[in-house]
Amino acid sequence: MTDAALGQTAGRDAWDAGEQLGTAGLRALQLERLRTTLRHAYENVPFYRDAFRTAGVVPDDCRSLADLARFPFTEKADLREHYPYGMFAVPRERVRRIHASSGTTGRPTVVGYTDGDLDVWADLVARSLRAAGARRGDIVHVAYGYGLFTGGLGAHYGAERLGCTVVPASGGATSRQVRLIQDLAPRVIMVTPSYLLTLLDEFERRGVDPRSTSLRVGVLGAEPWTEAMRREIEGRSGIDALDIYGLSEVMGPGVAAECVETKDGLHVWEDHFLPEVVDPVTGEVLPEGAEGELVFTSLTKEAMPVVRYRTRDLTRLLPGTARVFRRMERVTGRSDDMVILRGVNLFPTQIEEIVLRTPGLAPHFQLRLTRPDRLDVLTVRAEARPGAGPEVREAAARGLAAAVKDGIGVSVEVEVTEPESLERSVGKIRRIVDLRPPR
Repeated sequence: MTDAALGQTAGRDAWDAGEQLGTAGLRALQLERLRTTLRHAYENVPFYRDAFRTAGVVPDDCRSLADLARFPFTEKADLREHYPYGMFAVPRERVRRIHASSGTTGRPTVVGYTDGDLDVWADLVARSLRAAGARRGDIVHVAYGYGLFTGGLGAHYGAERLGCTVVPASGGATSRQVRLIQDLAPRVIMVTPSYLLTLLDEFERRGVDPRSTSLRVGVLGAEPWTEAMRREIEGRSGIDALDIYGLSEVMGPGVAAECVETKDGLHVWEDHFLPEVVDPVTGEVLPEGAEGELVFTSLTKEAMPVVRYRTRDLTRLLPGTARVFRRMERVTGRSDDMVILRGVNLFPTQIEEIVLRTPGLAPHFQLRLTRPDRLDVLTVRAEARPGAGPEVREAAARGLAAAVKDGIGVSVEVEVTEPESLERSVGKIRRIVDLRPPR
């Protein structure tokens, strides 16, 4: 189905259109948009023209979706190398907004959006919100950070596109956030899962049962989280907790989202993004259902198309359920977040699952890596739940260490800290603190 035909199928809202497609229509639309994207990138971005030529391909070599595997990957380092505007495919004057990474690990990555890109972005966040159970007229409390980070503004304009009332709370000022939720009675909150736990802690500290608030839907993203975390959040708050996925290099939040009727993984909005899963080492495309590194090619971006962008996020692709679009499992971690401890691969989400099922421990923890005597040591610092006495804390420490040893196969040290003693995150939580000296 062509873009023109797709427009004729649009229902009540513009973002409905792609959801009306069958599998055959979706694949035809993807191929049409993929070929257009490859030509757009090749003709307007010198980096892609050089990369395609080095790989021995040109846009016309893409005659099927499988042919995408012949094209080169894009890495975050490529974006940094062409900072600030070298990856743009339109004149700078057509760019209406710029976002950027923090640049804490080096030169930041800059992304740009045309008017058309901003419209698509708002549509897809609106689609994601409705899939999560939000509805026109809801009040949406946005506690993602605003500014160069894509979370706050992406959520904001998507909620407005859906027809919601937006409370642009941004991150931080936890006491004020809790007061706003009590006073303004939002039905939906958009926030990182770790900061939502901080808000729940603050409600309980004030003697307010979070289940008594107006909140019914949580759209949570920007960091990996687990099913155990979902159970913790839903049990304490009474909300439906849904995952949303995105990254600034591809668009921002709204690349994929969970549907409230199934809660079985995030449906990728494949009419705008073509996903692949590849072997993180070899780059080989893996079959559906195999776990590997998630790779995205944008299909409709104007200002900054991306071809086979390596996200470093680890997941698997599965058939669609609530929608025709394929699902990605919740991200289990990042290939560059993996800790190799005495030959064992370990991810923070594995520790999270164990912490959340250990009696006496709160869902706030941090991993510290040290090297005191040429041997790497991992210390899990986990908060005690309020009211947990010394005996409970000692049992929790023993139980956590044993469960990590049994379940992951590595010995760790455990430190159970006082309630609310670990740093609270207002954005993406810093789970790993690496204090090891360079070798």
